[in-house]
Amino acid sequence: MSKMVTFIESAGGCVVSNNILSKRGKLRWCVREKSINDIDNGWRFFSDIDSEEYLTNPDNMSICDFNTVANIEPAILAIYNLPVGTDIELKHVNGKKVFINSNTGDIINV
Repeated sequence: MSKMVTFIESAGGCVVSNNILSKRGKLRWCVREKSINDIDNGWRFFSDIDSEEYLTNPDNMSICDFNTVANIEPAILAIYNLPVGTDIELKHVNGKKVFINSNTGDIINV
């Protein structure tokens, strides 16, 4: 088992699909909401296999440190400081990982 790396000190907690944490699914959607408390950084992460039905069950989501998710998908380090209201999708384009604005389809330069 590999050692967890702390990329960002005091990064805060986020809500993440258990499909990402169990590595059944890959991180795909990233949404930043208003924080609900001082520990919450507002990030919500969903996987490529999450269905609407899956997401309606709160037991299918976990709260964990942002760094835990970054150890699974380091690309999210580039989006950490994006503002509340961010709604993006992680895609592979021409062999590179890019973030796409879910509303406009534009590539986000991070």
